[in-house]
Amino acid sequence: MSKLTHEQWLAERRKSIGGSDAAAIVGMNHYVTPYMLWADKTGRLPDKPDNEAMRQGRDLEQYVADRFMEATGKKVRRRTPMFHNPAYPFAHANIDRAVVGERAGLECKTTSLMNLKKFKNGEYPENYYVQCVHYLAVTGWDRWYLAVIILNQGFKWFKIERDQAEIDALMRAEKDFWNTYVAPDVPPPVDGLPPTSKALEAVFPGLDQDESKPLFREDILQNYLDLKEQISVLQKEKTKCEQILKEDLGDNPSGECGGYRIDWKPQTRQTFDFQKFKEDHPELNFEPYLKESTFRRFVIRSEKK
Repeated sequence: MSKLTHEQWLAERRKSIGGSDAAAIVGMNHYVTPYMLWADKTGRLPDKPDNEAMRQGRDLEQYVADRFMEATGKKVRRRTPMFHNPAYPFAHANIDRAVVGERAGLECKTTSLMNLKKFKNGEYPENYYVQCVHYLAVTGWDRWYLAVIILNQGFKWFKIERDQAEIDALMRAEKDFWNTYVAPDVPPPVDGLPPTSKALEAVFPGLDQDESKPLFREDILQNYLDLKEQISVLQKEKTKCEQILKEDLGDNPSGECGGYRIDWKPQTRQTFDFQKFKEDHPELNFEPYLKESTFRRFVIRSEKK
């Protein structure tokens, strides 16, 4: 396939599962759930807005590739076409680089210092591994290299050899997801995770403001109310434990107990009092600086007399 525009690429990637989608299907993506992925593939979500992390990842991709070549002595080149494999019609691959002289590819990553602990003892994030396994499946190549810049901390690279058992397992999961949910347009079960809540807000924006729908979910509703009450009781008990420990500490800033350190230290925090500032400067127009957001508020009220 020839080089696509960004809009064409976004439309094309919705037609099958890509490397960055794979981890969500097997529960290894903290930011995307199966429900959110289904909503995206079926065109129910808007295109993801560009952000600073995405921009830096793109801009530093060549630098990561250069560091990989410097560290390994290997040569890499761009391969812009979208890969497909007739054995996996539900999948595609957009790879960062191909390794010259090998049946191999390179995935370039840029991550923050916050993820440094994920690279201890020669390890790397599991979602990176899943993405590379996906590329091995679609391309049919022998190995995949992973190169990572940890901003302001260092550079690491890894080699992932082809493992057919891993590929088969991932492809079965992707095929099941596509054939069970995406192709028939049936949503996956909700899972209680924040990305699914975010997707629900986008899928159901609440256009029928005047309609009240009868629901036959008495068991779910009662479970929700019971859990809410239990959380309230547990929160009160948790706060009570905190109060006891604070009372024991007294004026001491910290204490030790059972292999744990407990801190209760004075802190100072400054906040901006917008309302006071507005009152002190009535001549200023604040409209250009006010950000409006729309959301649906979920509330349960008893209508029993």
